[in-house]
Amino acid sequence: MVQLVLPNDANTLGNVLGGMVLHWIDLAAAVVAHRHCRTQCVTASIDQVSFEAPIRIGQLAVITGRMTFAGRTSMEIRVDVQNEDLLTGLRRQTSTAYLTFVAIDKKGAPVPVPPLLLETEEERREARAAEARRAERLQKAHHVEREITRR
Repeated sequence: MVQLVLPNDANTLGNVLGGMVLHWIDLAAAVVAHRHCRTQCVTASIDQVSFEAPIRIGQLAVITGRMTFAGRTSMEIRVDVQNEDLLTGLRRQTSTAYLTFVAIDKKGAPVPVPPLLLETEEERREARAAEARRAERLQKAHHVEREITRR
């Protein structure tokens, strides 16, 4: 996806709002999830978001997403955001985020997702890292659940 940053997208410093970047990230990830499953998908979590550099008014925000993991009913998608200067064409990495989506049926119940075909060593490495992030998310969720039931 490519977005032209306009004044309505920015804060008083002339930088795109973080919430706007998160919106674009969620949209890009949703497209990746829907295209993989060809069914409805919902955002389950957004984690490890970084804001490394600003995107200024008049620059392009170039948003790319790719699937890094497919489980039984959930998927992890990595989204990278770059700024691009329209006059020079120079790009700079500005944000990275990992999102989890769940495929659902018409009643909102989770449904199985197709497997992810890993063709390169980099894809396999990214999938292993995604599995570790998933295990960490599940461990945190289990810990929070235990704390809630103790109260």
